[in-house]
Amino acid sequence: MKDEIFSPLGDSAIVIDLGGDIELNKNHSLLVWKQVIEMKPFSGFLEAVPAYTTLTIFYDPIKVGGPFPYKKVKEEIKERLQTTHSLTTVHDQTIEIPVCYEEPFSPDLAFVAHSHHLTKSEVISIHSEQIYHVYFIGFAPGFPFLGGMNEAIATPRKNIPSLQISKGSVGIAGKQTGIYPFASPGGWQIIGRTPIDLFNISNDPPALLQPGNRVQFTPISKKEFHSLEGKSWR
Repeated sequence: MKDEIFSPLGDSAIVIDLGGDIELNKNHSLLVWKQVIEMKPFSGFLEAVPAYTTLTIFYDPIKVGGPFPYKKVKEEIKERLQTTHSLTTVHDQTIEIPVCYEEPFSPDLAFVAHSHHLTKSEVISIHSEQIYHVYFIGFAPGFPFLGGMNEAIATPRKNIPSLQISKGSVGIAGKQTGIYPFASPGGWQIIGRTPIDLFNISNDPPALLQPGNRVQFTPISKKEFHSLEGKSWR
């Protein structure tokens, strides 16, 4: 990548921005850079957080030292990015996520189907036949933003967000799909629910899904959903 832009975020973070449209190859580059920096952290490094087209690197300016910590960190990062040629994959395993698309787990499935002149079964088939890419984790601990959804079922967020979205709910917002790891307010169109835990503080790492993973949704029945609840997935 030759189009990255570096900019400060306050006095303790630097943003690498690839700009433009959301593209898989851009996100892959950011994830490789994240891995390189974590494998060879500079003094004062705290965390590297990817998004669709940006990577934000947080640091402790006191530990970085010098009169211009941002400039020093920028040079440290640029030096490390010269060594990315040997890295081609980052957390790219495919993880199957069972999802029950039946009522009451799919309160917005009928709306999504009606919006696209499809049957509910067609929406389920379209949603579950794709393999998705985890671009990043955000909004809530363990919440995966998944790209690669068929635009045939792309549906805008709700005009009025729901005060309570159930844990494990699988939703659609625009061209993306995602999973709520906890019960929380939210505005995504909910078309199903998974019985598995996406976040467990006892695990290492706590989040089941990591940026770079691929995700395949597997339809299950309501009976199967209840039989899988509470079971460990690691």
